[in-house]
Amino acid sequence: MLAQQRQSRIAERVHRTGAVRVAELVEEFGVSDMTIRRDLETLAERGLVAKVHGGATAVDFGSTTEPGFAVKQVRQEAEKQAIAQAAATLVGPGQAIALSAGTTTWTLAHHLTDVADLTVVTNSVPVADVFYRAGRSDQTVILTGGVRTPSDALVGPFAVASLERVNVDTVFLGVHGMSERAGFTTPNLLEAETVQALAAKGRRLVVVADHTKFDVVGIATIASLDDADVIVTDAFLDDTARNTLAEYVDQVVLAPTLTAAPAQQTRGGLAPDSKSAATAATTTEMRSA
Repeated sequence: MLAQQRQSRIAERVHRTGAVRVAELVEEFGVSDMTIRRDLETLAERGLVAKVHGGATAVDFGSTTEPGFAVKQVRQEAEKQAIAQAAATLVGPGQAIALSAGTTTWTLAHHLTDVADLTVVTNSVPVADVFYRAGRSDQTVILTGGVRTPSDALVGPFAVASLERVNVDTVFLGVHGMSERAGFTTPNLLEAETVQALAAKGRRLVVVADHTKFDVVGIATIASLDDADVIVTDAFLDDTARNTLAEYVDQVVLAPTLTAAPAQQTRGGLAPDSKSAATAATTTEMRSA
């Protein structure tokens, strides 16, 4: 396992459990004590964990705390890649789409640079840069103006005004959290208004969010769960979360990763096991009529 992959797994475990011990990680990953300590040092420097004697604890991100783009970029990288690959299949040549800001939508953008005659509307500087660097003359990118946030989103009245007369086929929305009570949320009040305006501009709303976003609540609600037509997430999402989302959303797509969770019974059948996850397309769940 590469150091970056190991560090991603460590960060996810800290986020899930609240704390880890060096000795536990040494046994789990089969590496030296010094290697784990270097991993924790790297994660602490990135703001992903807080180092303590003998281990690390989770960083307390409140409902108004917004980590920067670089911090979020290294979280759940395998899951984001799987989600992006699945979401990219929803886009065809000649379509107009919108991508909100975020590292998952940024990852998705890399999978769309080969789509012919694509028009992209975005409030994300990094997303626009992906298409700019691809250099395709048949792709049109429209970048809203606005005030720049820590996550490199352009937000505020100018961004909202620039979206007033825009209409697209599909909006791809990245979110800070999703829950039954609060819906899809953001930790940035100013960003909420801009993303709400963006979400309303598509004939179809697709939310792209990895499993760690479930039951996370930011201070501002962007949309309710049933506003989404599709949610593309990963196969690590547990049964409770899957069933909850399936009650509100027409289609829940479970993107398999190379190390997916063990097979579990879901509303739409069996989730992919760890062996088949690398080759399976997606697992979908449909809301009952």
